[in-house]
Amino acid sequence: MNRRDLLVSAAALGLVACAPSLVRSTAARVGLWVDLARCRRLAGCVACQAACHRVHNVPDLPEPGEAVRWVSFATFERALPAAVHPALAEAARTATLPVLCNHCDDPPCVRVCPAGATFARPDGAVVVDAHRCVGCRYCMAACPYGARSFNFRDPRPYVAEVQAGYPCRERGVVEKCNLCAERRERGQAPACVGACPAGALGFGLIGVWAANGSLAGRVVLVRRPELGTSPRVFYVV
Repeated sequence: MNRRDLLVSAAALGLVACAPSLVRSTAARVGLWVDLARCRRLAGCVACQAACHRVHNVPDLPEPGEAVRWVSFATFERALPAAVHPALAEAARTATLPVLCNHCDDPPCVRVCPAGATFARPDGAVVVDAHRCVGCRYCMAACPYGARSFNFRDPRPYVAEVQAGYPCRERGVVEKCNLCAERRERGQAPACVGACPAGALGFGLIGVWAANGSLAGRVVLVRRPELGTSPRVFYVV
């Protein structure tokens, strides 16, 4: 895609706060967006994380240093520091928002994995094959968003109620958000999207968003745009 096409795509999506390199996604790529105004309505809500962790058998480990998180929370200032502006209200700057794997169009984690255990699906979702993961943690070092977790111990004893829809992992492998690839193959929406009581999360084909103008006129941000990884988790202000 040339520079002109990138600018056209950015205008169609209303990505007024994003550089053209952030919207290299083709129409067949999927993305997730978070409406921050809606998210702030329910301060302290963790429904998206709870739903994600339940359906994916994410363990609740007792040691904070060994925590496994597919979805975490951070303040606006910490997650999107480049977007902080004096005109931004204090409530918005300090509000927490969900952070997760950004499923980048140019994922550094994929480039460094020696086993090919982490890769991008045709729809753009970046996933991890736990059977091929050798536990080297190169992908964790390469990820600039801190979106991956390592199983320092067998996680299965720390899963309250094992769900049959997703396999439990073993000690010594890396895991993270997979944009609910297994659920979408069954025709289901990502767990976090369906669980949000404020309707703050949306998911779909980026090309469809551009066509229907659902985000037109909104300021759309991504995390650390200066890195050029082209994240596909968008934060709508």
